[in-house]
Amino acid sequence: MYQIPSFSSYWSAQVPFVTTIALQQLRLWMSEVPWFRDRINSQWFDIPVSRLQQLQMDYQQEWYQLGLQSLTQTPFSFNDKRFESDNWRLPFFGSLAAFYLLNSRYMIKLIEELKIDDEKSRLRLHYLVEQTIAANAPSNYFASNPDALDQWITSGGTSLLFGMLHLASDIQEGKMRQSDPGDFVIGRDLATTPGDVVFENELFQLIQYRSLSERQYRIPLFIVPPTINKFYVLDLRPENSLIRYALEQGHPVFLISWRNFDLEEAELTWDDFIQDGVIQAIQVTRSISESPRLNCVGYCIGGTLLTCALAVLAARKDKNVANTLSLLTSFLDYSQTGSIGLFIDEELVSRYERTIGGQGGAPGIFRGEDMGNTFSLLRPNELWWNYNVDKYLKGKRPRALDFLYWNNDSTSLPGPMFCWYLRHAYLQNDFKSGDVECCGVRIELNRINVPTYLFGTHDDHIVPWRSIYTGLDLLPGDKRFVLGASGHIAGVINPPVHQKRHYWINTELPADPETWLATAEKHSGSWWEDWFSWLAEHSDELGPATHHAGSAEYPPIEAAPGRYVRK
Repeated sequence: MYQIPSFSSYWSAQVPFVTTIALQQLRLWMSEVPWFRDRINSQWFDIPVSRLQQLQMDYQQEWYQLGLQSLTQTPFSFNDKRFESDNWRLPFFGSLAAFYLLNSRYMIKLIEELKIDDEKSRLRLHYLVEQTIAANAPSNYFASNPDALDQWITSGGTSLLFGMLHLASDIQEGKMRQSDPGDFVIGRDLATTPGDVVFENELFQLIQYRSLSERQYRIPLFIVPPTINKFYVLDLRPENSLIRYALEQGHPVFLISWRNFDLEEAELTWDDFIQDGVIQAIQVTRSISESPRLNCVGYCIGGTLLTCALAVLAARKDKNVANTLSLLTSFLDYSQTGSIGLFIDEELVSRYERTIGGQGGAPGIFRGEDMGNTFSLLRPNELWWNYNVDKYLKGKRPRALDFLYWNNDSTSLPGPMFCWYLRHAYLQNDFKSGDVECCGVRIELNRINVPTYLFGTHDDHIVPWRSIYTGLDLLPGDKRFVLGASGHIAGVINPPVHQKRHYWINTELPADPETWLATAEKHSGSWWEDWFSWLAEHSDELGPATHHAGSAEYPPIEAAPGRYVRK
């Protein structure tokens, strides 16, 4: 086994110089990271010498080939999108990219050899090294990016001027925008499905959408969207609006539009969101629709809030609320939360509780910009550094894309609510254990005994689909699990008209998600068609559509999409 030698004795070791220095620098870097500082174990570096020698040999052989290619002026080619232009084929810039990629692969292989038994520490190290590697790509720096230099020359220097203006604007706003704020107008370009706000309080507005079909089901869809972004991801443009599609299929639709919270609402708790948010909206929807049962739909954290609210109502003996339950990319089991969960520990949660949670003074707000930046950095090359390069180094305006505009339109959350969610969901996984109370009752998900449709997406970096699948065991009713292609947003918003992507179905639900996927049947097109077929099977018969909004008790307040979503 190999212990890292001192720098002065590297020549007497059996491990080559480059590997020795790499391990020394890695250990030094880890000692400066707070999480690893008190956890580093010398046994982590007990790596067989033969394995390190093989890594070094592979590295040297590839290094030699790249050096020969540089010396002979042979053009480079790359499959990496960061280096795909012809400018990166030039020997100088191509060699920068090639050696960067070589060193990146080598470092990843090296850390994979460390004997770290603690899974969270191992995944944290892998994540941090990948972030460091992504940040140090030569494409991220003006002097080593031939595309940026070429743009600077051909534009007479104006590209760099525009880049500086983009940077100043983003710094002022506190986030790296992937879409310009003037690209779309809510209510004109996005969120245009006709409807009316029929109820509002300090947490939300309830929107009742107008029928788009001649015949309609009596049982409405009741939708709880995420609190961390605006609801209109479900109603972007007419051609990709899930809400409009549901209305065209004959489903009445009621939807919560959460407020963008500020210091005036900073004291709101998780219980407030359940009682005065979801449960209040359920009561109003039942009253207006005159249907005691609802087809309940939750998206992302909206699904967690919805399920918690149904458990509260079930504990209060009101078990006939949900006709069906559909959870779209929503956690119930927080045992495997992906990259986000890697950094949520007791120290982080306690600090939030002291600063914004109200335990150390006045409660505060968790800024939506912070959450948005965090989500983007989970995929640094696709959602962060590429925009830095295009906007700041090349001076380009971002594409006017509805998804990206919505992604930048984040909302802030009350500190006490956010801290409760971090502790009881991400940190303690209390929804699974049932060891938690909400609104004065114990949360037991096994009381929600209704047909349930769970949907995950294969490449979701925010809510990994395997954790959605393991949440199946927490609900007792008939269940259907469907896996869509793509990620957290694009995988969900996939209208049938485009016939894009695919999805997997398997009516058998084995304990292991990998076994489920291995035996699942792959279907082309949109999962929406499967979901709405399932909803139709569990809904009442179609009757004449209702074309009036609200009721005598809850008259319309204003037209959709309402004031709250515009804030």
